[in-house]
Amino acid sequence: MSTFKITRNTPIKEDEVIALYKANKWSSANKPKELLAALQNSHTLVVARIDERLVGITNAISDGHLVVYYPHMLVDPRYQRRGIGRKMMETMQSVYASYHQQMLTADGEAIEFYKALGFETAGKTKSMWIYAGNDH
Repeated sequence: MSTFKITRNTPIKEDEVIALYKANKWSSANKPKELLAALQNSHTLVVARIDERLVGITNAISDGHLVVYYPHMLVDPRYQRRGIGRKMMETMQSVYASYHQQMLTADGEAIEFYKALGFETAGKTKSMWIYAGNDH
C-alpha cells in the first residue's frame, strides 16, 4: 500500500469531495455546492491523499482563540483503520491543542476512536441540534 500524505488548507475539488462523502453515506453529498463552500471556508481543512487521491478529510470551525468545533471527519471506507483519521486529528491538534474547548459530535464506532485521542464526554452535557435528516 502507498503511504498517505496529510496536508493543511490545500485545494480540494468538488468531484473528489462528493465521492468521499458518498462512500461514507453522508447526506451532505446531496448538497455539493454548500458542502464545498463550507469546507473551503473552514478555519482549518486537513486532507489525506494516497497517490494524489483524496482518502480523508476533516475540518474545523473556530473563533480563532478559545473554541474549536470539528464538524466533519471522514476516511474512505477502503482505507479506514490504517491510521489516516488519527493522523488527521493529530494535525488538527497541532493547531488547536492550546484552545480552551475542543468539541465534536461522535456516534457509533467513532466514539471509541475519539476517546482514544483524549476526547471525553462533557459532564452532563447532551448533544442537541436542529437537523432535517436522520444521518450525517
